[in-house]
Amino acid sequence: MEEQVLLVERTGRVGIITLNRPRQLNALNDAVMDRLGEALLDLDADDGIGAIVITGGAKAFAAGADIAAMADWSYMDVYRSDFITRNWETIRRVRKPVIAAVAGFAMGGGCELALSCDIVIAAESARFALPEIRLAMLPGAGGTQRLPRAIGKAKAMDMCLSARQLDAVEADRYGLVSRVVADARLMEETLALANSIASYSLPALMAIKESVNRAYESSLGEGILFERRHLHARFASEDAHEGMNAFLEKRKPVFGHR
Repeated sequence: MEEQVLLVERTGRVGIITLNRPRQLNALNDAVMDRLGEALLDLDADDGIGAIVITGGAKAFAAGADIAAMADWSYMDVYRSDFITRNWETIRRVRKPVIAAVAGFAMGGGCELALSCDIVIAAESARFALPEIRLAMLPGAGGTQRLPRAIGKAKAMDMCLSARQLDAVEADRYGLVSRVVADARLMEETLALANSIASYSLPALMAIKESVNRAYESSLGEGILFERRHLHARFASEDAHEGMNAFLEKRKPVFGHR
């Protein structure tokens, strides 16, 4: 029977993707990343979904890439298969907010997957590291690029060059995660946040995500222009007028996601 490497469920307007290789501490191989990309695009295309959560298990969010699967690969193997770019980067095509709920180990590729999400909620047990240097490798799923943008060059160099591991409190202080919660409340807190986000106008959420990502990847002037154009576009949105009128009328807005 084929291994069900991840589980997908929908609750209200939230889609939940659970990595499901507990014996391998959710190590990430091509089968997992192919399926994850498919699940993300499926939820992104679902009009009934407003936010997406990615989570793992109590011991590990994801303990890194599956080393056993790649130990014998050659340069030509990874070049011809477009390793990582082909499937790991699918998350960049997702326009809806994506939240990582992290407990236990988020090592190597697991840390990079969390960094690819829009919000990271860490349980107190969460541990983050990019230990690829120990294998004479380097973080290759965006770690050397996203980590400095998240926590600054000095701390990113420390983590990448020394394989330093951060606990949840340090990760929060560094700016790697959005907030820290008790392990027992990880999914409760994450789903409360996801449901709150998903209750807002989806086009506005998508515009905010695009604008923040533009700031992350471009100059200030370009980012400001992009933000301003999105703001102007809100005035063509039915939801924006509903939101403003509801505020003036002291009632709860009813968004049609238009």
